[in-house]
Amino acid sequence: MIDLTETIRASGFAFVHTDAMRALLEAGGLLTDWEVFAASWDDLGTDTYMADGGRYRKRRHAAFRVDAASVERLPPQPHYQSRDYNQLNGGIERWFQPVLPSVASGPTMTAVFRFCSGLFGALTPARAWFVEMHQFRIEARAGVDGKPTPEGMHRDGVDHVLVLLIGRRNVRSGETSVHDLTGRNLGSFTLEQPLDAALVDDTRVMHGVTPVEPVDPGAVGFRDVLVVTFKRES
Repeated sequence: MIDLTETIRASGFAFVHTDAMRALLEAGGLLTDWEVFAASWDDLGTDTYMADGGRYRKRRHAAFRVDAASVERLPPQPHYQSRDYNQLNGGIERWFQPVLPSVASGPTMTAVFRFCSGLFGALTPARAWFVEMHQFRIEARAGVDGKPTPEGMHRDGVDHVLVLLIGRRNVRSGETSVHDLTGRNLGSFTLEQPLDAALVDDTRVMHGVTPVEPVDPGAVGFRDVLVVTFKRES
């Protein structure tokens, strides 16, 4: 954890390979429900708010209050980003199907919350955090690429972000790049294996992901990620 904290302090982001990420998560609890957790991405609702008219993104959403001692799920609420952070879909309240209780409170998600709370708390001391959990599936079909970040290079308007790959099938590309606030490219990588992760200091850097396209155009491909954002309570 010390090396990871120092990496993010120095660079504003970190890419963590699957084996290292599993070890970090399992320090906060065994991922005993991983198969069920990952399978829950097969049951997401279509994102109908896409201003580009696309129907390639599916998702569920939930909000929490997290402190050093507890994780409290908050009542259902919309996801909101100002247009300063999301020029494509921002400026409106967006309501999505809620994350299923068994997914949000299971061993894997509990381990994720513990890991993020410890790491992000070491980087940015906070009494408590407002946390949003997003399950995303980006689909790709022949002639229709899937866009993981249709808003382009962006910040999310929070303090810290975890992007954790759940799985990908029949897709190529999906390269993540990270830029500083002047637009200078700081690095790039591709989340390829389940539990590959990107950790971002959203106050210091922007990030974006290139579209994914199907390897076999005769079949649908997809890229599944968990995105967890942490914002200090005001």
